[in-house]
Amino acid sequence: MPTSTGPVPTTGRVRRVLQDDPRPSFFTSAIDGAPRWAVGALTALQGAALSLLAVTLPAVAVFVATSADPANADVAWTRAVVVAANLWLLAHGVPATLGGAVVSVVPLGLTALAVFTCYASARRSGQATRGAALAGVAAYTLLAVLVAVVTGAGGTGVLRALLGGVLVGGLGLGAGLLRRPEAPPWARLVAPVRDRLPGGVAVGLRAGLLATAGLVLLASVVCVVWVVAGHAAVAQVVAGLSLDAVGGVVLAVGELAFLPNLVVWALAWVVGPGFAVGAGTRFAPAEVVAGPLPAVPLLGALPDAGGGPLLAAPALVLAVGLLAGLVLRRWSTPVRPRDVVVALAVLAVTVGSLVALLVAAASGAAGPGRMAHVGAHVGLVALLAAAGTGVAAACTSVPFDPEVRAAVRRGRERRRAAAAAPAPRAGDDATPTGPDATG
Repeated sequence: MPTSTGPVPTTGRVRRVLQDDPRPSFFTSAIDGAPRWAVGALTALQGAALSLLAVTLPAVAVFVATSADPANADVAWTRAVVVAANLWLLAHGVPATLGGAVVSVVPLGLTALAVFTCYASARRSGQATRGAALAGVAAYTLLAVLVAVVTGAGGTGVLRALLGGVLVGGLGLGAGLLRRPEAPPWARLVAPVRDRLPGGVAVGLRAGLLATAGLVLLASVVCVVWVVAGHAAVAQVVAGLSLDAVGGVVLAVGELAFLPNLVVWALAWVVGPGFAVGAGTRFAPAEVVAGPLPAVPLLGALPDAGGGPLLAAPALVLAVGLLAGLVLRRWSTPVRPRDVVVALAVLAVTVGSLVALLVAAASGAAGPGRMAHVGAHVGLVALLAAAGTGVAAACTSVPFDPEVRAAVRRGRERRRAAAAAPAPRAGDDATPTGPDATG
């Protein structure tokens, strides 16, 4: 049968082949022709722009709504953009000067929003490579520093913008890139570092993160109880403000921005020392010393009484520590009794460090006068949280650990053997003296 060796006629249709290859190519990225470092930088700028826009739009809306007021006739719309930029920097740890008052309390809700926008941008448009990740964090940090310089932040503010940009950009972009299809598994990524850690350190870090998450979850439940119990006071404050539609939206955004701060204050309340909202005030399980508060609906949910059954609130920290100890005993495979002690120490240090970071961010100045003192004592809250979880975890992990029990058993056997050994008789070990001693 003859075969045709000529050109095969085409019908005008082009067959397209879809390639599902998770491995990235060097010159293939979300933007055609762009190298991976450029994709990382553009991904970070996109995430930063989204969070900055989310703050700018309410500020501009307030300016438009109040532009008809004669008192604001000389205020330009750029002033609203500057205020929004200061709030965005405040979410990264840079103190802001608003209305002549210094505000240093970080709105953790805006910080979470910035982390989420970076995460969403990296997961959608990023490339899970080392160069793209480093370029993204560098671009986000440079943008934060640039905004700080433009808004007139001093040297300390620029340094805080640098550190805040690295922290927020690193968390958001890193989490988003790890969700990419071409990203390596987290266990394989951290395996080189984990394998070099001494025994018990890796398990202690995991248990410490779990214990901190448990404390935050516990504080969130306490916040819900506060809001439900104080809903009448919250409604009364909202009714007294007489807000229009724009004012209500702006107030809602502001409340959401500082809602995580209330969770951190509840964490300080559960641990025991409590927190302050203004100089001379204290909200703790032992007592409540209240004072005049700003007309903010969120503050209507603060507890109004202390003592009695509330004195047992710090026992909840011990409960979280007991659970962390059970998890620590299940995850750990100690070779020596010292590994258990190391794991417990790392757990306590991890909890104390993370709690101190949260309390420090949620504390500071929230305005002039009395409101220059808001939040909790960083060192005391972190120390009590670390001690409570560490001691409770030791109670559920040390007595039941096989290596520790074996070491205790060997120690008992040595003491029994030493007690049962016959005592040396007098003169057995006497050193010969006299003329025969020297031969």
